[in-house]
Amino acid sequence: MAKTAIHVPGAKPVPVPLSPGIRKGNILQVAGQIPADPATGEIVGGTVAEQTAQSMRNVLAVLEAGGASVDDVVMFRIYLTDTAHFAEMNAAYEKFLTEPYPARTTIYVGLPTGLLVEIDALAVLG
Repeated sequence: MAKTAIHVPGAKPVPVPLSPGIRKGNILQVAGQIPADPATGEIVGGTVAEQTAQSMRNVLAVLEAGGASVDDVVMFRIYLTDTAHFAEMNAAYEKFLTEPYPARTTIYVGLPTGLLVEIDALAVLG
């Protein structure tokens, strides 16, 4: 079974050696999505809520390009730079979901300057 790289039409190519998504069979792994405008690559938002919303929109775009939706997601991983941002991130994140909610892990990490959040997803289709 071959792996297929998933790219969002019209999105600027990422400047690092990765695919925005990889599909193999009915599994779709979305790479960590930062809060960048897909067309320009510029970071969107100065708050964790704004950056969470943009990162989620980017995740959803990769899911769609791979033939999936948020309903197919079984796991999100959210990377935050500051524990104090958890509540604000959570409030923005939940606006994109309905029950039953996917599983989720939140990890605190160092991200490049200006980034407050990064989000990846694992989806199982069909």
